[in-house]
Amino acid sequence: MTPRLITGFLALGCILLNSCYPYNENPQRQGQKPATGQTVTSPEQQKIKDERAKMKKQEELAKKDEIKPTPDATTSPTTDGSDTAPKPATTEKRDYTVANKVPGKEGFVLSPYNNKVVDVRGIESGTLVRDPTYPAADKKYFRVP
Repeated sequence: MTPRLITGFLALGCILLNSCYPYNENPQRQGQKPATGQTVTSPEQQKIKDERAKMKKQEELAKKDEIKPTPDATTSPTTDGSDTAPKPATTEKRDYTVANKVPGKEGFVLSPYNNKVVDVRGIESGTLVRDPTYPAADKKYFRVP
């Protein structure tokens, strides 16, 4: 009985070891490597890559167009004789929520997003603070009361 068990375990071990050995599926391409600077990609991936490159170029052109000064009323003299300057473009200022003070604890506030206690000791009132209970990618900001 034991010699059969030993033989069976040895055969099973050989089969398991042989199954872990890497199998070369294509022996003709064994020594071939892609040329340097080239990557092997499918046509679909290449299309996506080309579209992304086009989008990047368009964004760069749009940024350059925004930066270039355009001739407008500020650079040309007025013909009616009045010295009225055009109003500057108003920047949109976002209003952030104000945190609530924790009663009985100086320098601690309750986060307006999840009502957890946040330590703001040493930070001036009205300062914009990122909520430390959220990752920076979420961009949860509040003002110190």
